[in-house]
Amino acid sequence: MAVPFASPDTLHPVILPDGTPHAGTVFLNAAIDHPRMEIGDYSYASAFDPPDDWAARLAPYLFDFSPERLVIGRFCQIADGVQFITASANHRHDGFTSFPFFIFGGDAVSVPGPGPDTVIGNDVWIGQGARILPGARIGDGVIVGAGAVVGGTVPPYTVVAGNPARVLRSRFSPEVVELLMELRWWDWPIDRILATQAALCNGDAKALAQLRV
Repeated sequence: MAVPFASPDTLHPVILPDGTPHAGTVFLNAAIDHPRMEIGDYSYASAFDPPDDWAARLAPYLFDFSPERLVIGRFCQIADGVQFITASANHRHDGFTSFPFFIFGGDAVSVPGPGPDTVIGNDVWIGQGARILPGARIGDGVIVGAGAVVGGTVPPYTVVAGNPARVLRSRFSPEVVELLMELRWWDWPIDRILATQAALCNGDAKALAQLRV
């Protein structure tokens, strides 16, 4: 009998062969309740040493009072050791010193202004140990290589790697990228997505093109 697909509000969606849940993998919407984080359904993170506080593990500088947000789309895959270095980690660096006098009792003049949101698209795979810098905007379908340090804007369906990260290649032709961006399969009802797994996982653009509505 087929195992039902995990609900997006399941904390530990991976079930091991002995029937126990895998504590090191979580659907983030079920694991995180943070006022400055917005996370889409089915996006998950994994860790070999699962934390008690997944928000602090993933985005240690994103505080409840931070002005910026971390936005993560649907169906994202976040490997062990990934961190989002959000804008509240910044020091003011437009003067002669970057020292944060304010946090030690000095004047607020040393505090930088609010920084930008960090936005991750849908179906983004972020490899082990990658660092996503403040204000990064990573497009749908991007693959981020292990250990990459990513800032700026990353076009949809590209592969990036390195420090600083650079685009290595596009995953698909411009026509296929246009099709995927038009279909936005991640927004479909889960039953429709599951019925289309073969076309999605095998890269069958012809079959997907027939699903245009």
